[in-house]
Amino acid sequence: MTDPVGQNPTAEPAILQLKNLRKSFGALKATDDVSLTLRRGEIHALIGPNGAGKSTLMRQIAGGMKSDSGTVHFAGHDVTPLSTVARARAGLGRTFQISSLAMEYTVLQNVMLGALGHEGGAMRFFRPVMARTDLIEQAMQALQRVGLENHAAKRTSDLSHGQRRQLEVAVALTLSPKVFLMDEPMAGLGASGSKRMTGFLDGLRSEAPILLVEHDMDAVFALADRISVLVYGRIIASGTAEQIKADPVVREAYLGAEDVA
Repeated sequence: MTDPVGQNPTAEPAILQLKNLRKSFGALKATDDVSLTLRRGEIHALIGPNGAGKSTLMRQIAGGMKSDSGTVHFAGHDVTPLSTVARARAGLGRTFQISSLAMEYTVLQNVMLGALGHEGGAMRFFRPVMARTDLIEQAMQALQRVGLENHAAKRTSDLSHGQRRQLEVAVALTLSPKVFLMDEPMAGLGASGSKRMTGFLDGLRSEAPILLVEHDMDAVFALADRISVLVYGRIIASGTAEQIKADPVVREAYLGAEDVA
């Protein structure tokens, strides 16, 4: 069932390839020899219990945390030595488990910051470009896509937790990424919000593939072309939703006795 490094010659070439990534904190192995691929047009979900190392792995991919060993290849290039900013400009678009938004700015301004960053603009020049109609239009289009266009003038700190997750996706959209790294985009959305986000992500894969960390198993099983299960820093299984549901090792280690049929 496992295809950790995408060596199947008939498979779509991987745009993102992780090879033997490791990160330890003292005796704790947060990620332990992790290899996986993300192919064009797919959603690859990464699931596992709390503390499994999922967010650590996402930081390693995005460049926010240096790996002890292993490599990250993106769009045919080894980006392991590159910074977070350099990886983002190369096309790695990330949303965060813990919000990284500028809470004092409005919703629209946060998305404009994303668009400005994609241009290589600096924060100190933000005020003079606030009136740029092209940036405003780009930001509003992103907000409309995630359903926040009516909140554009609202201060970000006044948004609900779920709305902030939607805003982070809008910011990522302005970067025109080649790959989306999404860390729990359903968190705090509620049933109706999760349903809308699931539909949105389903359509988004045609623009850029998604590596998705998510605890909402209904969303994972509905969206994912492939699922990898991370437990104690190691991938114990990788396959389709049906394969993961039926895997006795996965059920024992993570899914438990719950009904996942």
